[in-house]
Amino acid sequence: MAKKGTRLSDKAALPFKTANKQRRQDLHIKQKRARDALKRAERFGRKKEEAKNPQLREERLRRNVPVTIDKKRVYDDVQDEPENGGLGLVYDVERLKRRKLAEEQELPPVDGDEEQFGSRSGEDHDDDDEEDDADSMLEDSDSDSDSDNAEEVGSDEEDLEPADIDDTSHDPLPSKSQLKSASAAASSRRRTQSPTRSTTSTNLSLAPAALAAKFPTLFPSPDAPPPPPPKILITTSINSTLHKEAAILTSLFPNSKYIRRSSHRYGYKFSVREIASFAHNRSYTAVMVLEEDRKRPSGLTVVHLPEGPTFHFSISNFYTSKSIPGHGRATDHVPELILNNFTTPLGLLTAHLFRSLFPATPDLQGRQVLTLHNQRDYIFFRRHRYIFRDKRDSEKSVVGPDGREVKGVEGIRAGLQELGPRMTLKLRRVDKGIQRRSGQDWEWKARMEKSRTKFQL
Repeated sequence: MAKKGTRLSDKAALPFKTANKQRRQDLHIKQKRARDALKRAERFGRKKEEAKNPQLREERLRRNVPVTIDKKRVYDDVQDEPENGGLGLVYDVERLKRRKLAEEQELPPVDGDEEQFGSRSGEDHDDDDEEDDADSMLEDSDSDSDSDNAEEVGSDEEDLEPADIDDTSHDPLPSKSQLKSASAAASSRRRTQSPTRSTTSTNLSLAPAALAAKFPTLFPSPDAPPPPPPKILITTSINSTLHKEAAILTSLFPNSKYIRRSSHRYGYKFSVREIASFAHNRSYTAVMVLEEDRKRPSGLTVVHLPEGPTFHFSISNFYTSKSIPGHGRATDHVPELILNNFTTPLGLLTAHLFRSLFPATPDLQGRQVLTLHNQRDYIFFRRHRYIFRDKRDSEKSVVGPDGREVKGVEGIRAGLQELGPRMTLKLRRVDKGIQRRSGQDWEWKARMEKSRTKFQL
């Protein structure tokens, strides 16, 4: 505890200067000690008051929301879905559809939508706006609607297998009864905090209609026949030395094959367009070109066959499995795919590209999962093996975003072992079709937006 006589002197807050270097150092140390003593006394006094009244601590934690770049994220003011697909616009597709659904059913819009389309352009947020989010509406609606309609819907859902339930067979947006029950529950009690946007999974069934019509091969309709299984051709740039890294990619993407690119002095140098034509004639669905800089992977070009588009990614922080401490050994099982935090039209297009590179049915017995996590337009690429085990006595229980224990998993914990490789991708450009030279005609190009609070994915 700080001494009773410890207080910050008047000179400590003034720009006091002296020519003696030793005195300046002593003055700086005294000022720092005095400030730290006051902060420590204030902290211990607050702990005593909160020990007497626990409600003070809850109010302080509710107000103490850290201000990060994600909290300051702004969106474009979009009232309707753009006719050109909206690749150049930054807006949350799911929240726009929620707001439209609320307007059609004559219900008040969600507070999170008002933040995005109204006051998120630069105004200060209140405490009520910080604790409201669109995701908690689904949590409340699920608990209320399930209890009311258990007798009506229970018999139908029991007949369906987990494999028969997909995103296309059920409406991903809440119904009118669910929205009404959510608004009633929100008015009767204070809503709990929702998970952060970075931890929510991407709903791939909410793609705009104009975007799906623009890229029909990446957004297949439910009535269309299922697409062929992915078959990927992996190659490198001309005169590349990344043969080992390209071979590692074949273990990541199932049903892929690595073919070396000609580097003979008098050999013919095939272009990417010619390689794509060669691959399409042999039933390949995608071509991946690994680029290098200083004998390290620097870029990845993904060509979606047969007509494009072409995606250009930059690669950073590439680590092989041997460079990861405690890594596991990967098997040939098809991994499960997790796509996190792709919310904008461009993000959904990128998510559908990665989904087209993996088979629709994973091998669950392999217990391998491949995660593509988008955070501030950086896509973190990780592969793990998971196992469910009993909770040890020394471990804490799983808590949710509100700080409370999650019910139903009190004695279960999940263990992860990274298999590798790991890398970080960043989307640089989306070209139209398959061009003779890269960058001649593009759908979207990076560095078009100078605002640091506006993210494209």
